[in-house]
Amino acid sequence: MLTITAIPAFNDNYIWVLQQDAVPYVYVVDPGDASVVTDYLELHGLTLAGILLTHHHADHTGGVPALVEYAKQTGAAPLKVYGPHNESIVGLNVPLDPTTTAHCLLPYLPHPVQLLSLPGHTAGHIAYVIEDNVFCGDTLFSAGCGRVFEGSPAQMHQALSRLATLPNHTKVYCAHEYTLANLQFALRVDPDNCALHAYAKQVAALREQGRASIPSTIALELTINPFLRTDKSEIVNSIKQHFNMQDTQHLDELTCFTLLRQWKNIF
Repeated sequence: MLTITAIPAFNDNYIWVLQQDAVPYVYVVDPGDASVVTDYLELHGLTLAGILLTHHHADHTGGVPALVEYAKQTGAAPLKVYGPHNESIVGLNVPLDPTTTAHCLLPYLPHPVQLLSLPGHTAGHIAYVIEDNVFCGDTLFSAGCGRVFEGSPAQMHQALSRLATLPNHTKVYCAHEYTLANLQFALRVDPDNCALHAYAKQVAALREQGRASIPSTIALELTINPFLRTDKSEIVNSIKQHFNMQDTQHLDELTCFTLLRQWKNIF
């Protein structure tokens, strides 16, 4: 059984710890802060076996050099640092290219890890699908999506569309607790969505208790996330109204996504 634990970092980051059964070797996803990871390892008597990186931004990679050094000092085997082959990341020693290699193997996890190429937020952003879980960094958030920094809207839309094809029960482990803010925007775009209103109440209750809203699921996101619903008439009509367009004007899904992301950028 795969156990997934969140280590909060900075203001709203999550560093995910992956442990199979009772094996004392773990992997961490996107460790922007080394100190919270080493504290967790020492508290629970665990050994860091490797690091999985989704993209190069410092709040996801900043802890890598210190964790590599920590592994050396504790006498562990040389730390394997996995990540996108086409992004400059200090400490990366297992570059991955999902466009040519569909899976990678991790010594302490029993199943191959599926790799997804998700350019958009950054040029080489990738995701890892492990069993029924996807670790998607800053591409898909609950009720939202990442900003388009280095890629194009078309790339980001394609990346989200690819995630949307994962099985509905797939759990979505993004890297930030942005859900409440995303829901405020989603409710503006899709105000008559009953499932969205119910989810907003659920998330508000979780956050009031200091609990994480993550993971979500693909099924839930397909129901409440406007960035995955750009083919729905209610989303299209809301975009037309916001941008003062004619009701008769045709908008394809990419145009809807592009306008929706522009709207969210200044919301």
